[in-house]
Amino acid sequence: MKRITVFCGSSFGNDEIYKEQAALLGQTLAKQNIELVYGGANVGLMGAVADGVLNNGGKVIGVLPNFLRSKEIAHLGLTELILVESMHERKTKMNDLCDGVIALPGGFGTLEELFEMLTWAQLGLHKKPIAILNSNGFYDSLIQLTEVMVNKGLLKEVNQQMLLVSDNIADLLEKMNNYKAPTVGKWIEQREL
Repeated sequence: MKRITVFCGSSFGNDEIYKEQAALLGQTLAKQNIELVYGGANVGLMGAVADGVLNNGGKVIGVLPNFLRSKEIAHLGLTELILVESMHERKTKMNDLCDGVIALPGGFGTLEELFEMLTWAQLGLHKKPIAILNSNGFYDSLIQLTEVMVNKGLLKEVNQQMLLVSDNIADLLEKMNNYKAPTVGKWIEQREL
């Protein structure tokens, strides 16, 4: 992987480990010569992961919608800042630029971005690894919900397994490097239930 898109919160949250892990992920990416693609802001976990890369000599591409430029405060030290017109254009551009996706803790926006990438993968629009850095169990409930989706016949287990999870950065990157996209279709047939 040459570039990884990271989705995460524009706030820090109330657990210091989120900020620490965001910065450490950035540092790790830089040391492995993996460029960061992210939302372009200098605030919250977004700023922490970007600074983690930049402070260790790495390259960072930010993708920011014009209407968020003042709200999220564009990061001025990036290798490149790409301004787009909409949130959808932002996600499309971030997907186009990357070889894989990692979600750190975040709110609705982070979840929406993560699930759109998963949906695109499920539909066969890309074959990139999609991962969660599950810092301090932040995503435990979400992982449990995906198990409920499988148990209730609304999600194939093979599609659930597209979501790679670890609380360890090195382990997560290894899982991403070894990822093979499923070859089965998304739709669940009545006979499979």
